[in-house]
Amino acid sequence: GQGLANAVGLALAARMTAAQWNNNDCNIFGQNFTYCFCGDGDMMEGISHEASSFAGHLGLGKLICFYDSNRITIDGSTDLTFTEDVAMRFRAYHWHVREIDGHNHEKIAEAIELAQAESDRPSLIIAKTHIGFGSPNKQDTSAVHGTPLGEEELKLTKKTLGFPENESFYIPNEVKKEFQAYNDMQTLDYKKWQAGLEKWKSAYPNAYKKYKAQISKNLPVDLRKTILDGLSGKNNSTRAHSGNILQEIAKNVSGLVGGSADLGASDKTALKGKGSITPNDFSGRNIHYGIREFAMGAIMNGMALYGNGFIPYAGTFLVFSDYMRSAIRMSALMKNQVIYVFTHDSIFVGEDGPTHQPIEQIMSLRLIPGLQVIRPADEKETAEAWLAALAYKEGPTALILTRQKLPELHENDHNGITDFNKGAYVIKDTIKQPEAVICASGSELFICMEAAEKLSKEGHNIRVVSVPSYETFLKQEQLYKDSVIPKGSTSVITVEAGRTFGWGNITYNTGLHLGIDQFGSSAPQQILAEKFGFTAETVYNKVKAWLTKVKV
Repeated sequence: GQGLANAVGLALAARMTAAQWNNNDCNIFGQNFTYCFCGDGDMMEGISHEASSFAGHLGLGKLICFYDSNRITIDGSTDLTFTEDVAMRFRAYHWHVREIDGHNHEKIAEAIELAQAESDRPSLIIAKTHIGFGSPNKQDTSAVHGTPLGEEELKLTKKTLGFPENESFYIPNEVKKEFQAYNDMQTLDYKKWQAGLEKWKSAYPNAYKKYKAQISKNLPVDLRKTILDGLSGKNNSTRAHSGNILQEIAKNVSGLVGGSADLGASDKTALKGKGSITPNDFSGRNIHYGIREFAMGAIMNGMALYGNGFIPYAGTFLVFSDYMRSAIRMSALMKNQVIYVFTHDSIFVGEDGPTHQPIEQIMSLRLIPGLQVIRPADEKETAEAWLAALAYKEGPTALILTRQKLPELHENDHNGITDFNKGAYVIKDTIKQPEAVICASGSELFICMEAAEKLSKEGHNIRVVSVPSYETFLKQEQLYKDSVIPKGSTSVITVEAGRTFGWGNITYNTGLHLGIDQFGSSAPQQILAEKFGFTAETVYNKVKAWLTKVKV
């Protein structure tokens, strides 16, 4: 079902591209049709409902989907589980719907032409077909759904369809001629488009310069300085810091477009003064996805693939990342530069209770290969996290942000944080060889620094390491990792308001892992911090007890 949502993203990106670059005397951008092929299984999947509803609302008229309705799945006939009227369903979504014989070429061509003429609605062409068409013994059965016909049945099928029985991968000459003629026509169309681009380039050189910069995703050379110079230096939640930083980035990176799953005011993802995408206006940069997390993730993948240099981002609560996990996985698999803004990142969402309190989500996201997961601890780290996400063109990034306010820990780091992009770095050190290294991320970093300060006053040599990106640190050269966490007898204590599973990989040293391996509770933030041990006093007591234990 994700392919349908990807197609919606491609069609949306085309409309946005057209609105961004076309003008009265030049109309070459975003004029393509987007075609999608779906099966019975796609229509059953929930994401097809989310994405199709969204596409119908926006009136994505150049989106044309073929539904190959052969009414067979692996277990047998779709009558086992799927008897709804798909045509009526899509008409309710405000789609243009045609039902045809999927083996009638003239009807297929006619349906495509009618769909192309439909400018205000996406189109669904329901093609009634026979799975295994031409197979004497397996047509219209689940036996042909995911299993080869077999040599004998293949010969019989070729005979039925009028193909040479003993030739493999046979392509008739008339088919080759048709495709060659089409290829020649497409080559001419491409040359016409290139001529139009040259005309636009000459008439609008400044726009062309911006277009080239956007499609190459080249960031302004002074972006880092601009972002760092604009920081407030005040204590706030990292979601609030993110929202402020996002406004500055949007002024300088024209390809950054995004929205949220009906949580823009809460996760601070709305771009001020940049307009919203509506059925009648695609020039905005804010996208209202509605409460459709899975479709949102897959639509962003389509947008990232379109080729206009879009860098899509979207926000929701971290606990709801589970709803869109498969789309996140696909973005990593396809190496799409997509940015996920996940706020309300721990039990400290408070009274909403365990249904809204993420426990396993942070570590589970870290398990996805190629997904850059960053959990910043204050404003400076949040700025560095956004800069890292923009620089990471080889895959997606998940920013993990707090609801609650946090103190600023980098008041004197005016030029940024050295070694932030290595995933972990020393934020508080000791003159002597450390007895213990406390590693923490996000909202737990400041309580660890307070605990370390108290231990230091008692004569303990404690180093504190910020770990904004756990998996990035694990990829570093051993020499750097050893410089941050010395090998040998140094104890390592990790602190994060999430599952402790996985933190043992950060070092081979003896370790104590403080986290939460159960579901949370409904209570005010401070009570939860005390109950689950995320206070400076609790960390101090547990580290002190641990140091006493390992010395015995």
